[in-house]
Amino acid sequence: MNPTPIRHILFDLGGTLMHAREEWDLILERADHALGEKLLEQNIRLEPKIFRARLHKYYEQRDKDFQETTYHFVLRELLKELGDAEVAEPVLRSALDAMYSVTQTNWQLEDDTVATLQKLKSKNYMLGIYSNAGDDKDVQELTENFGIRSYFDFVLTSAACFYRKPHPRAFEIALAQWNILPNEAVMIGDSLEADIDGAKKLNMPTIWITRRAKFKDEDMRRIKPDFSLRNLNELLPTLERISVAHS
Repeated sequence: MNPTPIRHILFDLGGTLMHAREEWDLILERADHALGEKLLEQNIRLEPKIFRARLHKYYEQRDKDFQETTYHFVLRELLKELGDAEVAEPVLRSALDAMYSVTQTNWQLEDDTVATLQKLKSKNYMLGIYSNAGDDKDVQELTENFGIRSYFDFVLTSAACFYRKPHPRAFEIALAQWNILPNEAVMIGDSLEADIDGAKKLNMPTIWITRRAKFKDEDMRRIKPDFSLRNLNELLPTLERISVAHS
């Protein structure tokens, strides 16, 4: 049986299609301050350092169980503990929006993202995104503001879908959007554990984008992507070499 060329591409977002302009420490400090100021408009006092400390606990938990309870949930539960049990949902949302209005300015598209997406669409590839993220609205706004949303059949997040990569359900949910099998799509991302190892466990072909990749030596020994590329502009020639041979 002749192998079937892969026509579906699942992308990671942060570290793959976009990158941070600056280190995050000062950006997050400003973002937390903006959240606190927005809450204060409603006479709700929340020390930014307390919120950030709670987020770190949340990060630790989601890194263990690969389940996304979202920033919204974290903020709501923290305010309850601090005695603000009846905070209206629009107030929580506006506070998070204030925070993300700061963090979004620190993201920048990779120089080769748009050209790569244009080439892929011209070749009739089907494109999707699955991003590990604590807030779905934030990711949707980023893709819209960058002008890349129209290239994708869907933009999914762990915040909206509950499961974080490398949990197999994350990939299954993405593949279900196309109603295809795992070996009919390729996963492209910068994280060896989340993107590459997660996809390989479902028998998805993988391409590791290395220019922003951060990894442990043991991950390099344990996780073997099908292809490793530094830049997105190397992608199309590589895709043309990949066929489904996993059946």
